[in-house]
Amino acid sequence: MEFQLLHQDASSAARRGRLTTAHGTIDTPAFMAVGTRASVKGLTPAMLGEAGCQIILANTYHLMLRPGPETVHTLGGLQKFSGWNRPMLTDSGGFQVFSLSDLRAFDPDGVTFKSHIDGSLVRLTPQESMRIQHLLGADIAMAFDDCPPADCPSERLQAAMDRTIRWAKICKDEHERLVAQLPTSNFQLPTSQSLFAIVQGGTDPAQRARCAAELTALDFPGYAIGGLAVGEGHDRMVQTIAATAPLLPAHKPRYLMGVGYPRDILEAVKLGVDMFDCVLPTRNGRNALAFTYQGTMRLRNAKYATDPRPLEAGCDCYCCRHFSRGYLRHLFSVQEMLGPTLVSLHNVRFFQRWMLDIRNAINDNALSVLTAPGEAGALDVER
Repeated sequence: MEFQLLHQDASSAARRGRLTTAHGTIDTPAFMAVGTRASVKGLTPAMLGEAGCQIILANTYHLMLRPGPETVHTLGGLQKFSGWNRPMLTDSGGFQVFSLSDLRAFDPDGVTFKSHIDGSLVRLTPQESMRIQHLLGADIAMAFDDCPPADCPSERLQAAMDRTIRWAKICKDEHERLVAQLPTSNFQLPTSQSLFAIVQGGTDPAQRARCAAELTALDFPGYAIGGLAVGEGHDRMVQTIAATAPLLPAHKPRYLMGVGYPRDILEAVKLGVDMFDCVLPTRNGRNALAFTYQGTMRLRNAKYATDPRPLEAGCDCYCCRHFSRGYLRHLFSVQEMLGPTLVSLHNVRFFQRWMLDIRNAINDNALSVLTAPGEAGALDVER
């Protein structure tokens, strides 16, 4: 993996860059669509490519359960398995430590989960997370971490930091050992698969600084800021990013995990973040909520029943080029699966257009005058 810094914004820490992997290049700042089970819900790889996606994310925990990493490996690795022959990133399963807290138990070496599918016990350790991610074969793998909830007791936060740092060291050693063994199968896994570390610490600047210092000393190819968008609120999120991003190497990519509202992305970019992911585009699209530059649109609203206009004037996505608001509302009213597909496609394109606007503003040293478009929870479009 190679990360090139192409331009530094004159008025902030924002930077324009290019990340090159075995499966292609990514222009940064970049937004990754989430393909939890090696599929971005309702959208084909061709649709994603046409919408401007350059990299997508898949979920280690869910692919571990079904179909299993060995199956993905046998079928050629994530790219061949999914039909997305472009860069991919796999998370480590660490977020499920947070999101499935009622189904997991810690021990000194890892986490045991009660499967949400059939109740069977499954175990993740740093070594197992690395083994699974190597079998999946994505271009970027993430270190296994402990993501604590917002406003957790100091003892829980301290324990999470200790685990995250200890597990990162184990992941790095195991990742290097596995890469040294490649190729070991009938297809070529990327021997250049890069491992990113994840900085945790809640909203405590001292814990963030401690975690960042320990992890940067290990010299990972890239670094993520994890544990945000878990209930801390916008202001505390921005304060935490502002305290953490400058502690990460300037010549390596910085990835803010799970953050996706347009204003959050803009603030994080100004603080030097390069990569983002979130389920917002497709989750909202499946629920008849469309993102536009004027605000959000709730397409189940009766006022759209006879509206002949596209979702957004000037949008170049397939949905906006071919279909009216009235037709889209009809699809949701009669529960036709095309509705969620079309609005998800528009939303994915909306986020790629937003990232393109951000990159262009950085190039023009005009990021300071860029304002975030409407977002979920903001003023609905009434035009």
